[in-house]
Amino acid sequence: MKPDSEQAPSARSPDDPGRGIDTSKMSARQRAAVEATEAARDAVPAREGFAAGLFLGDLRLDRIHPLPALPDDDVERTEAFLHKLSHVLRRAEPDQIDRDGEIPDAIFDALADAGAFGIKIPRKYGGLGLSQTAYIRAATILGSWCGNLTALLSAHQSIGVPQPLLLFGTEEQKAKYLPRVARGEVSAFALTEVNAGSDPSRIEMTAEPEPDGRHFVLNGEKLWCTNGTRASVIIAMARTPAPEGTRSGKSSITAFIIDMDTPGVEVVRRCRFMGLRALYNGVIRFRNARVARENIVLEEGKGLKVALTTLNAGRLTLPAACTGLSKRCLKITRDWANEREQWGAPIGRHAAVADKIGEMAADVYAMEAMSLLTARLIDTIHGSDIRFEAAMCKMWGTERAWRIVDDTLQIRGGRGFETAESLAARGEEPVPVERYFRDSRINLIFEGSSEIMRLFLAREALDPHLRAAGALLDSRLPAGDRARAAFGAAVFYAGWYPARWVPRPAPGLSRFPPPLRPHLRSAARAARHLSRKLFHAMVWHGPKLEREQLLLGNIVDAGTEIFAVTATCLRAEQDLIAADPERKKEILALTDTFCTGARLRIQTALRGRNRAVSRRRYRLARDILEGRCHWLEGGILQGKGPRSENGS
Repeated sequence: MKPDSEQAPSARSPDDPGRGIDTSKMSARQRAAVEATEAARDAVPAREGFAAGLFLGDLRLDRIHPLPALPDDDVERTEAFLHKLSHVLRRAEPDQIDRDGEIPDAIFDALADAGAFGIKIPRKYGGLGLSQTAYIRAATILGSWCGNLTALLSAHQSIGVPQPLLLFGTEEQKAKYLPRVARGEVSAFALTEVNAGSDPSRIEMTAEPEPDGRHFVLNGEKLWCTNGTRASVIIAMARTPAPEGTRSGKSSITAFIIDMDTPGVEVVRRCRFMGLRALYNGVIRFRNARVARENIVLEEGKGLKVALTTLNAGRLTLPAACTGLSKRCLKITRDWANEREQWGAPIGRHAAVADKIGEMAADVYAMEAMSLLTARLIDTIHGSDIRFEAAMCKMWGTERAWRIVDDTLQIRGGRGFETAESLAARGEEPVPVERYFRDSRINLIFEGSSEIMRLFLAREALDPHLRAAGALLDSRLPAGDRARAAFGAAVFYAGWYPARWVPRPAPGLSRFPPPLRPHLRSAARAARHLSRKLFHAMVWHGPKLEREQLLLGNIVDAGTEIFAVTATCLRAEQDLIAADPERKKEILALTDTFCTGARLRIQTALRGRNRAVSRRRYRLARDILEGRCHWLEGGILQGKGPRSENGS
């Protein structure tokens, strides 16, 4: 039996909101959170993605190589747009934007004139109609220059009005709103509330239908709405009553397009942060705001599907921007390591610094490879499921970029900690590493924190096994159903599991140059090991596996590194084609360095942490949360510091 996840049998009802997850022993709040999220998922993607197969032990190189080329027209128009974008960005002064906490109106106008607010919006709606690859390249340039401008355009296009409407909007909605946002009207996405962040079941904002059903009345408040203080139109999530005739009787989440000049919609406050000081982020309040039924995106009760699907592609902006930031840090570090001398030699000659620079360069190469590969999958293989790839790029790219910024500051020493303005005042080059440090920290939190990304990936990795054996473990089902599920699971695993032990060449391996094949063979072995590790964990822990977050996190980290190795080798194969002999040596050096380090990280992740230590830490944390060890907090000044004039 072919071990693809599509062939995993399922004994659960399609109406089961738990999707094979036994929620009977969960609290009401936990059950609501799981069932709300599961109901919004696509159980079986139209086409299983490449990275999804890694957790089943399949390194299917033939799925990603060779990828179709982008149309010549798109390539030419992309280069023309990137030239315009670069010209506009050079007119912006990032340090001044940081000091003022504002983006000049002239820069807004110039970005709009260049088409930067409608990169992926089709030309028939007034946008540029460029590819996801073009958008990723634009995000890389933006990330290398100004974090505030990156956040503005990312929140506008990746999760704001354009992306949800392109995916789910009606023709009437597209014709009405896309030309506006393509011309430069700013858009935003409003999901988070004071008590609702990663847990969508806690959304409290309501949308009650009027008696005639033609309008909804919205009441509630949204927090941390990026672009919200500048936006003219937003996508907002609200809780709507269960439609008449449904069995559950539970309210559900619905997505609405809302014009910010709608009576009852008010920006209450602009939020300020450690970094991204020109972020137009705020609190938005809705008081009896009337919104037409025609402004519902997709359909009533499908808001979480809109949100989760939008975030899949939207997450790619952050790792692309992190690639640009990391490239800038690499140049800063290279220049300083050659210029600065200590103990009779440039600091770049010292092993401790050289090790950081080598790792930095290899990570930059891999980071860009991952983002570009995922973008190309979106552009050229329509219907491909990129949930894994996008989440992996976001998690891995933001974490590695944070380390790169941290290493850059460390290597620059005091000059890394000093502000660019202070450096300039002393007559030194105003290198803004301090600003990069402040601005980049949020990337590990934006659009799904690293912890949430690991939980998301772990849930997706378990999905084939839940389809195969979830019903067997579900105590809510009758014994007969569970017995039939046991038979189906036995048939599936009888063919799947032994194949995870048999060495075999990855399909498509022969298309790669010989220097790259050892890395890909190692990745294929690691994928089989990874799939066995996940299966063994499921057998051992059963329904309690979802509590083993450190174990699942290690499995996710290993899978992400395997994807990174594959993307890096694919990029290297393409780069080697037109490279001169010297460039080929450099490409292979970057690839070898990265893949060798990744192999060690994969081995470490699959071995896992010492579970006894993890259990002790967890028990200690419970004790601390219950008030024990409070004496450890003694010897410090207690309190929140002086109050401001307004009492806050």
